[in-house]
Amino acid sequence: MALTDDQMERYSRHIILKEVGAKGQKKLLDAKVLVIGAGGLGSPAAMYLAAAGVGTIGIADADEVDLSNLQRQIIHGTADLGKAKVKSAKETINAMNPDVTVHTYRQFVTSENILELIQDYDFIIDGTDNFPAKFLINDACVMAKKPFSHAGIIRFKGQLMTYVPGEGPCYRCIFKNPPPKDAVPTCKQAGVIGAMGGVIGSLQAMEAIKYILGVGKLLTGYLLTYDAIEQEFHKVKLPSHTENCAVCGDHPTITELIDYEQEVCTDGLK
Repeated sequence: MALTDDQMERYSRHIILKEVGAKGQKKLLDAKVLVIGAGGLGSPAAMYLAAAGVGTIGIADADEVDLSNLQRQIIHGTADLGKAKVKSAKETINAMNPDVTVHTYRQFVTSENILELIQDYDFIIDGTDNFPAKFLINDACVMAKKPFSHAGIIRFKGQLMTYVPGEGPCYRCIFKNPPPKDAVPTCKQAGVIGAMGGVIGSLQAMEAIKYILGVGKLLTGYLLTYDAIEQEFHKVKLPSHTENCAVCGDHPTITELIDYEQEVCTDGLK
């Protein structure tokens, strides 16, 4: 189906790019991306995906908007206090771009629901704020052969990597297991600069967009770190796919999803 006149104007800055064009914009409009966590990372990621014209965006989050969220979770506003985050996020996206269909899932991801949640999506954004969820998302995406972007932020630092089935290591290849309880401070304990979510969440959206378009190099096999105090990015090459990885190795020992004990608000930086 041809783009409408309104779409030609809305996405005109995309369409003039040789890497996108009208064909690429149609790919975006046909794509489905699930954002797990409508917080500091998921907020900018979802907003830029919506602005780019990703046709279907899923938002999964069980929480309600709290005043302390608003310093970094830009998809929500003061008028949304007490509202379900998925509802607030949907309203913001709908106001931004009527081309986007938003599916909301007001629930925590668990071993019982995650495979069903991710099954219809082309790419997954991990915007969660705790290690148990991150390992669960990784393991589910590996088992379901779904590409996803991992990210984490705390204080003035952030990191991200992308997993594509068959093209590089997964999160568990690198980090093995969740850290012991209380080994890593939460963002409530340590703090996080609000704009860090914007920097790293926007990069997650870019990874999803590039994957959909099939252009450029993704962060498969690399960990990108950002230190805002020093204003430095570092792209660290990761070990290749680990044959002995417990979930994606040649002889996996994790064949069922695990619900680790939940921590609150680590923002996922290990």
